[in-house]
Amino acid sequence: MIIVTRLNGQEFALNPDLIERADSTPDTVVTLVDGTKYLVAEPLVEVARLIREYRALVIAEAQRAVAPTNTPTLSAVDDPAPPPVVPLHRRER
Repeated sequence: MIIVTRLNGQEFALNPDLIERADSTPDTVVTLVDGTKYLVAEPLVEVARLIREYRALVIAEAQRAVAPTNTPTLSAVDDPAPPPVVPLHRRER
């Protein structure tokens, strides 16, 4: 959720995944996918920045949840040598 401010100064949380568009006319109007409109005090560029930060946070949290934190990673110089090749003997016919 992002925190935005109504024109009367009251803050509220808005789900950025439901935002269809935001317009600056000159006040910032946020339109949700269901057609609900909110007039907010933040300028359009600030609303866009809040949405970018929210999405970056979601991606970062997902990466932390998926990637193990204590597993060492191998670099190209750390790669172990390939296993030895064992030749197969041909059968006599």
